[in-house]
Amino acid sequence: MVHCSCVLFRKYGNFIDKLRLFTRGGSGGMGYPRLGGEGGKGGDVWVVAQNRMTLKQLKDRYPQKRFVAGVGANSKISALKGSKGKDCEIPVPVGISVTDENGKIIGELNKENDRILVAQGGLGGKLLTNFLPLKGQKRIIHLDLKLIADVGLVGFPNAGKSSLLSCVSHAKPAIADYAFTTLKPELGKIMYSDFKQISVADLPGLIEGAHMNKGMGHKFLKHIERTRQLLFVVDISGFQLSSHTQYRTAFETIILLTKELELYKEELQTKPALLAVNKMDLPDAQDKFHELMSQLQNPKDFLHLFEKNMIPERTVEFQHIIPISAVTGEGIEELKNCIRKSLDEQANQENDALHKKQLLNLWISDTISSTEPPSKHAVTTSKMDII
Repeated sequence: MVHCSCVLFRKYGNFIDKLRLFTRGGSGGMGYPRLGGEGGKGGDVWVVAQNRMTLKQLKDRYPQKRFVAGVGANSKISALKGSKGKDCEIPVPVGISVTDENGKIIGELNKENDRILVAQGGLGGKLLTNFLPLKGQKRIIHLDLKLIADVGLVGFPNAGKSSLLSCVSHAKPAIADYAFTTLKPELGKIMYSDFKQISVADLPGLIEGAHMNKGMGHKFLKHIERTRQLLFVVDISGFQLSSHTQYRTAFETIILLTKELELYKEELQTKPALLAVNKMDLPDAQDKFHELMSQLQNPKDFLHLFEKNMIPERTVEFQHIIPISAVTGEGIEELKNCIRKSLDEQANQENDALHKKQLLNLWISDTISSTEPPSKHAVTTSKMDII
């Protein structure tokens, strides 16, 4: 068994996951027509990923949210080639998606020091421009934070996700007995005895209709795109959002969660998934768990109980199903071990796939080079020459 100690990873205060910025590349410098001198190019505007950076820090540091690069130097007798204007760098957190005003993705920053050019500087004055400088590119950009974590907790409100996160990582998310406990993402990190660290994200609770942006809607679903694996958390006693909504059993909850993910983006269903069945300390929990296991083993036998529009195209196959109680600690160590095992298996599969791809590329490269006809300038050697 792998023993774990735990530590708080990160908590977001006044969480911001979107920002709209104005960017403009610097104007070019003036040319020098009489001597054919060229003005310097205007500076460029870059978005650069930095660890320990948040969008709130960016907003506080640059309240005007305007980023303009430096102007290129004019051409002059002492320096006919004007120097380039100073670039402008916008520091952002890792895990940012950058889009333009029309929603077109410019790029993504997935690790520290990743950088994206968002506004180019204008050309300096030269013969091509009649020695007149050009203005820099002007662009409105949107920064959209999609959290990157190893594991994303998926569950309807009150499933016990916040309690589970505090249990596995000593993070201290707000926990209360009402429908929308988690209003902003919370990140915890499991620390293992061999110094392995696994980050776990508790994301704002889903509700039915989230794919249509009801409740937290897309605010939740966009974050889950950037987690490597999913950990479904369901209440063994079922779920009811309010007295005005329908009661759902644990099995129905799983089906509906699956459907919400599918309707938002089908690729989410291809992520490896685990299932934590929470609140096993409640009365009759064991009987309900046995019933749930039989339903999960033959889900198609029970799908007739659902309305047609609630049935997902494909049901999730869980790599591990672990009964737990975030209150008593039952099953928590086993859950940590299963998370570790599942992530290690995924890493091995990804490494094997990469190795096979590299071998295939090498084979294709060798095949192409061996089938190419020799050039007319190539030196050929006959058997007689060798003798």
